[in-house]
Amino acid sequence: GSVQLASGSKIKFVVKKQLTNSETIFINYKNFLNDVQKGERVLIDDGKLVLEILDVDDTFAEAMVLFGGPLSSRKGVNLPNTKLSIPSLTPKDLIDLEFALKMDVRWIGLSFVRTANDVLHLKELIHEAGKDSKVIAKIEKPEAVADMDAIIDATDGIMVARGDLGVEIPMQDVPLIQKALVKKARKKFKPVIIATQMMESMITNISPTRAEVNDVANAVMDGADAVMLSGETSVGDHPIEVIRAMYKIVTRTEEYKGIYFKDIKVRHSEERFVSDAICKSAVELAQNSEAKGIVTMTFSGYTTFRVASYRPNCLIFVFTSNQKILDMLSLVWGVRGFYYNKFVSTDHTIEDVRKSLKKSGYVVDGDYVIHVASMPISDKGSSNMLKLSLVH
Repeated sequence: GSVQLASGSKIKFVVKKQLTNSETIFINYKNFLNDVQKGERVLIDDGKLVLEILDVDDTFAEAMVLFGGPLSSRKGVNLPNTKLSIPSLTPKDLIDLEFALKMDVRWIGLSFVRTANDVLHLKELIHEAGKDSKVIAKIEKPEAVADMDAIIDATDGIMVARGDLGVEIPMQDVPLIQKALVKKARKKFKPVIIATQMMESMITNISPTRAEVNDVANAVMDGADAVMLSGETSVGDHPIEVIRAMYKIVTRTEEYKGIYFKDIKVRHSEERFVSDAICKSAVELAQNSEAKGIVTMTFSGYTTFRVASYRPNCLIFVFTSNQKILDMLSLVWGVRGFYYNKFVSTDHTIEDVRKSLKKSGYVVDGDYVIHVASMPISDKGSSNMLKLSLVH
């Protein structure tokens, strides 16, 4: 159920557990009364409800409802003016992290990242547990926007969480921040997810608005690795129709040639200059030869992340004996993965790969395929070979 908060009414926030009604709202953040101050705003449910703190004492905080509406359980709360004392990982987060690591989860999302240190702390905990799960930093706080370069360096991928971001900072800044984050993440070959309110109207409607169609298409054109649905599929009336609609928009937009081959300079000073140069050359060759795909034979995933960052105009076929990397790479732009553990020689592997792609229906006789690998094939992490081959 839900309660109605009327604009102009006064309510009390309490941290002692009780049922919420139109006069009292229970909030499960224990430091709420210590952190908020008079004059600060409280935003609920991605900013749909807006309240202003009038007074605070030891037992409750009184607030005025500026913009009311229905309030249901478990809605997110944003405090854009408040300096929070909450750590980046709460005790509950640590319990959830322990469970996730036991389940061998490949990607772990960190909400409300404020600085790169938040990401590094999570990575340290993962390392101490003897795991190698990767971290997605959710960018949804002004502090994270200010520290975006360091966060992108520290993390393995990012999510542009526009719902919370749009209520924490001026909404007109969100599009430019989204574009900057996608560009910066891609240059560091880190996957980036665009999330929240992409098809919001389809929570109740059978089709998206034209603005939503443009929003999804623009995320693809910006170079995002993935677009994500939330309320549309978790509580919406038409979850299957939403997915179908988003799929149609994404696939149609990917027919536009202008989204491909985003150039990134390869620097001689980079530790992996040879591998980086090979990856870039593979994408340029794909552009010129109209190849059906670029094959990467990888163990660490480095080559695949790098090739994908250039956004080639063809699929990227990953062949690896590392199942964890195979799972992780399913998030990355343009990747189709194959488990393969018969790395005998480079020539033998290339022939084997060609047969596998043909059998899977990805290529047919007369197609060109580009191979990126190391010679000898047993050398891991040092791609130094590029080959264009004809399928026959």
